[in-house]
Amino acid sequence: MKDQSMRGKSAIVGMATAGIGEAPGFSAMELLGQAAVAAVADAGLKMQDIDAVFAATSSHAFPTMSVVEYLGLKPRYFDGTNVGGSSFELHLLQATMALEAGLCDVALVCYGSNQRTAGGALVSMSEPQWHETPYKPRHPITAYALATSRHMAQYGTTRENLADVALAARGWANLNPEAFARGPLTKDEVLSARMISDPLSKSDCCLVTDGAAACVLVRADRAKDLAAKPVYFLGAGAANYHRSIVAMPDLTTTAAVDSGARALEMAGVSRKELDLVMLYDAFTINTILFLEDLGFCPKGEGGRFVADGRIAPGGELAVNTNGGGLSCVHPGMYGLFLIAEAVAQIRGQAGARQIDGCDLALCHGNGGTLSSQCTAILGSEATL
Repeated sequence: MKDQSMRGKSAIVGMATAGIGEAPGFSAMELLGQAAVAAVADAGLKMQDIDAVFAATSSHAFPTMSVVEYLGLKPRYFDGTNVGGSSFELHLLQATMALEAGLCDVALVCYGSNQRTAGGALVSMSEPQWHETPYKPRHPITAYALATSRHMAQYGTTRENLADVALAARGWANLNPEAFARGPLTKDEVLSARMISDPLSKSDCCLVTDGAAACVLVRADRAKDLAAKPVYFLGAGAANYHRSIVAMPDLTTTAAVDSGARALEMAGVSRKELDLVMLYDAFTINTILFLEDLGFCPKGEGGRFVADGRIAPGGELAVNTNGGGLSCVHPGMYGLFLIAEAVAQIRGQAGARQIDGCDLALCHGNGGTLSSQCTAILGSEATL
């Protein structure tokens, strides 16, 4: 029996981003605050209406406490679950459950980072691991390079396939005035880019930017009475089987196999019905792995699937229409920006990159080193 008890029970009624790219002079919390205030205003609500907070950051050990203090909130419910960049897709499910249970009435999901202007370089994401430390990995890049190498060896995936992912992301970014990396990019430029961790070059790696995002959720029966067009929560699923990359059961298959199936089942929709697919592209291999694991193509066929502009503007499948973490924004934890783009597309607010008739979107978040996988399905009123 399918559990669809949460389907359509909540809606995103406020959404905003702030400081995308470079925001010199602002702390991570100040950027988060800007996004939160704008999201609440977008919903036509006041900050004192917020009675639940969901937050995860890479800058605060106790994120909900810091958010509550900074914004002057007194929530009835709060949750600081941090499973990396996928936290926010999980927060949508948690917020929906809290709303449905009557534990809160207006939930804020938020994130902020000044990673680029505060220092820039990515640092190790892993606690010391006795089985990894002797090899001196540079995580997360080392871990993703390992998975990429295995996919290449097992399925014949090529650097040209990876380049197709980067080029598609740039093509979408060039339609997005907020994207940090814009301008022409050729396959030769991607393939000749400086190697960072073989076989991943600079062009295969996500951006290092500042940025913040926030969304506001209410119960569905209240959503139509608020200022902005509601975007409904239809389903979500999560799966997590390892922390360290060396403990990953199969380097070519992620837990998205299970999180995606659970989300689609809860939403009661098929892949063919999806208008938009937002994937956490911290590295080019992510897009290929997730397209396979979420069922858009058979395992091992991801590299060939993305060829010939299939996921680029004008292609068969709209993927990462904001430009993704590769060309739009990646401030350490990217998952909430997937949601922001899905909301913009479903509302019809995406400008030059707008997809015709976008009613149904999949957002897939990834945390750690291909560790936590969380998938959420969002839809317009027409999908209820």
